[in-house]
Amino acid sequence: MEFGWPEAQRKYRERVRSIIDRDLPEDWPEIHRHGLASPEQAKAGRVFAGKLAKEGLLVQHWPKEFGGGDGEPWEHFILGEEMWPRGEPRGPQYMNVNWLGPALMKYASAEQRERFLPPIIAGDVIWCQLFSEPSAGSDLAAMQTKSVRVGEEYVVNGMKVWTSYARLAEWGFLLTRSGPARRDITILLVDMKSPGITIRPFPGIVEDGHLHEVYFDNVRVHVENRLFEENRGWEPVTYALNYERVGVQRYQIIHDAMHQAVKELKRRGTFDNDPLVQRDAGIVLAKCEASRLISYEVVDQRARNLPPSEDASVARMSAKECIMAFNDFVSTWMPEVLSEEPIGGDWQLSWAHSFTIASAIAAGAYEIQCDIVATRQLGLPRGA
Repeated sequence: MEFGWPEAQRKYRERVRSIIDRDLPEDWPEIHRHGLASPEQAKAGRVFAGKLAKEGLLVQHWPKEFGGGDGEPWEHFILGEEMWPRGEPRGPQYMNVNWLGPALMKYASAEQRERFLPPIIAGDVIWCQLFSEPSAGSDLAAMQTKSVRVGEEYVVNGMKVWTSYARLAEWGFLLTRSGPARRDITILLVDMKSPGITIRPFPGIVEDGHLHEVYFDNVRVHVENRLFEENRGWEPVTYALNYERVGVQRYQIIHDAMHQAVKELKRRGTFDNDPLVQRDAGIVLAKCEASRLISYEVVDQRARNLPPSEDASVARMSAKECIMAFNDFVSTWMPEVLSEEPIGGDWQLSWAHSFTIASAIAAGAYEIQCDIVATRQLGLPRGA
């Protein structure tokens, strides 16, 4: 089996790298230290994503009919593999082009696509994901935030939690309960400046200001902002989650961070003289490669226009495995990485550790992914 990249995709990667080297701000490490969801990084992300858009790289993988370049899903992954180890200079724009845009392309009306896609294509809008609730995290179907249609509007009451970018977002992708059945879900595209919305940030697992509670008190959303059909939102939600579960190339973050860690340990004289640290480093890198190949299987399915499968959950599980192995490695051999100050001025290694702390929860907890694989892919019975 040939695992090398075709010439066209190799040149595409080289082009992406050259643009990152050319356009990433000189003070990017300092900007990045404010946090992935900080106003400073969001502002820089708009500028950088705008430059990618002008180069035709931001949505190259989208179909031309929706403003993309008719590229393959592989190009989206190549872009992510180069962006994430550098601290994701697209900022919140990565979410737009990964899952939100594809969900709009598939399920939005022509008028909605005309309204919402151009700012995403230009890299000039911030969205937030209004999914989880205090009693409905990984079990999204248990949500209690309700929408009731009154004439040409929906009236929304309830709250969401764990919402990244909420205080910066212009628009929200909101899941609401709209009927008595468990999966009577309606999706609303909500203006985050609407009257009745209250946003409260709280200290995050990763950084302050990264997470928020969002309250809805009789918030009115016009019916024209409903995505897809009333009570049928579960279909686009699961479609979007299939994209989100492999949307962050975590294996590449860990792969690059591990090479930096080994370089530092070699400088100290630790790596070459200790077979145990060599063994542990090999385990981490092996898990990274396993995660990469499983994620590539999902990309290959998309490239062949196959329907979404549970392999996205397997890929999400494998990403967690390499992340935990990496965090065990740095905890054992480089515990100073756990401090806020980057060792040797290398902010990327410290960031890789802090960013991945929450990775077993994001896009559906690890245990939920195990349950999906066990019941849907392996056909195992649910426990009593």
